[in-house]
Amino acid sequence: MTKSTINSNKSARLDAVLTHKVWGFPIFLGVLWIMFQTTFVLGQIPMNWIEEGVQMLNIFLKNSMSDGWFKSVLTDGIIVGVGGVLMFLPNILILFAFIGFMEDSGYMARVAVIMDKLMHVIGLHGKSFIPLIMGFGCNVPAIMATKTIENRRDRLLTMLIIPFMSCSARLPVYVLIAGTFFPNNAGSVIFGIYIFGILVSMLTATVLSKTVFKNTVDDSPIVLSPYKYPSFRVMWQIIRINSGEYLKKISGVVLIASIIVWSLGYFPHHDNIAPREQLEQSYLGKIGKTIEPIIEPIGMDWRMGVAVLAGISAKELIVSTMSILYFDEESDTENEHAFKERFINDKHLQPLNALAFLIFVLLYFPCIAVFITIKNQSGKWRYAIFLAIYTTALAWFLAFAVYQVGGFFV
Repeated sequence: MTKSTINSNKSARLDAVLTHKVWGFPIFLGVLWIMFQTTFVLGQIPMNWIEEGVQMLNIFLKNSMSDGWFKSVLTDGIIVGVGGVLMFLPNILILFAFIGFMEDSGYMARVAVIMDKLMHVIGLHGKSFIPLIMGFGCNVPAIMATKTIENRRDRLLTMLIIPFMSCSARLPVYVLIAGTFFPNNAGSVIFGIYIFGILVSMLTATVLSKTVFKNTVDDSPIVLSPYKYPSFRVMWQIIRINSGEYLKKISGVVLIASIIVWSLGYFPHHDNIAPREQLEQSYLGKIGKTIEPIIEPIGMDWRMGVAVLAGISAKELIVSTMSILYFDEESDTENEHAFKERFINDKHLQPLNALAFLIFVLLYFPCIAVFITIKNQSGKWRYAIFLAIYTTALAWFLAFAVYQVGGFFV
């Protein structure tokens, strides 16, 4: 036994509480609530610093450069798009730190024990819950982690419900929208979105286990090792690797996508018209207006539609696209790029729209990387295609229910 391992007596006492048949599940929910509350509240401080730094840089460049397309692509495209995603880096790191702590301490395995009976009810083994929790970080490695599940039937079913776990790429959308429209309860709203994703995954697993995947559930016991004192080195590695991946994505796909979105919104360019009219008459506006009839019943306008289309490539692009498209229609001051001001002043966006939008982002087509990974891990295109159609249809239906039914009460 290493120095970092907690002795068996202490481990047994911890398990008596943390895996208790009555209190184990509420404790786990409490841990999740603390995780998301901390992610929002503590992450808000450095997030605001980064946002202010991005705005100061943007103002400096706008005041220093002569007007023209290059100034516009740099300030209204690259800095706004990339900066809009970069500012959520602290929230991402806090989330990964919590997940790393649960994994390295041994608590993640205990969660599988806590969830074992419930997972059997929906047609899965408790150890399938570990890849599901890993999905909070990123769905791709979580799907790859299903390789440790020996039973192919359980492995395939677990793969198909992992995309309902809110990955870290969706977190910036939640933080932005919840922080803007539900500022007094943002952490609880984010917690609720994550729990809703878990519930949808379980309902989906229940239906699939009774229709497509009817074989017997694996009943093998879960072997638990003693608890460990989390290693600072391991935690630092988790933070370093994931921050590096996040920054790599920002400097790659987010940067390129921000330029593309700006270009589609800038051309064909018309002088002497209002920014809103320019956007609506641009290629981007035409794309958005084409799909608007499909998304209007769920409370989304054409700009939100363009954002979720961009999110098919990577969910971070939803925020960068919205940061480029939304602005204060009543003002053309340099503050127009402040997220909260632009969203609150947008007459179309209300809390009910925001809630329906959060539901849609949670559930619709995960991303291209997840789509390809499911095809590769399952060996069949049909599973990936089914997932793409099912998740998007379910997202539209539930967002429609939230927006239309909620409209009777507000």
